[in-house]
Amino acid sequence: MLPSYYTVKGYGEYEYVIQKSRFITYVDRVASEQEAHAFIEQIKKRHHDAAHNCSAYMIGENNLIQKANDDGEPSGTAGVPMLDVLKKRDLKDTVVVVTRYFGGIKLGAGGLIRAYGTAVSEGVKAAGIVERRLAGVYSAAFSYSYLGKVENDIRSSRFLLKEMAYLEQPTLYAYVGSGEEDDFKDWIADITNGTATVNHEEDTYLEYPVETG
Repeated sequence: MLPSYYTVKGYGEYEYVIQKSRFITYVDRVASEQEAHAFIEQIKKRHHDAAHNCSAYMIGENNLIQKANDDGEPSGTAGVPMLDVLKKRDLKDTVVVVTRYFGGIKLGAGGLIRAYGTAVSEGVKAAGIVERRLAGVYSAAFSYSYLGKVENDIRSSRFLLKEMAYLEQPTLYAYVGSGEEDDFKDWIADITNGTATVNHEEDTYLEYPVETG
C-alpha cells in the first residue's frame, strides 16, 4: 500500500461553452477498469445525442492502467490532453468523460486540445482533490482507572480517535500515521503506566482535502 496518493474526492461536473460548443465534464473516483468503463457507458447513454463523449482514466498504485479515447475527434486532440491533466496532477483511480455538443464552429487541433484540457482541469476542481494517507488502526485496552485521563489526553494528542469501546476493559481505537507506531505505544504506556495492551487492527487511508488553484 502506498504511504499516500492523490485522487478526486468523488463525483463532480463542470460545463462551459467555447465558440458555441458545449463541453460538459464528468469526473468520478473508481477502483477498477470495469468501474471506469461502466461510468463512461453511463455518460454515453445519457448524452447519446452528443457529437462526442471523450474519456480518459488512470487506475492503480503505479498508474499501470491508463486509457484515452478521442471518440471521433481528430486523433490526439481530446483523450490524450484529458489524460495529461490526470498525469500532471497524479490523480490515481480517476475517470473523466467530456461530452461535446458541436456548435458549428471548428476549433482546430490546438483549440480542441486546449478546450478538452481546460474541461478536465475545471472538472477536477469541481470534484475536489484529496490526499489519501496510510494510517494504522491501533487498539489499546486498559483499566477503567485510567479512562478519564485517556479520554482527555487523546483530544490533545496528534492521534485521531476512531472510537472508544466500553467493554470489560475500556478499549481505545485510534488512527496512527505511518512511522508513528512507536510514538503511539509510548504515549499510551505513559498514561497507563505500561499496563495497556496494544494491538494493530488494520491499515486504512485517511483523506485530507487539497487546495486547487
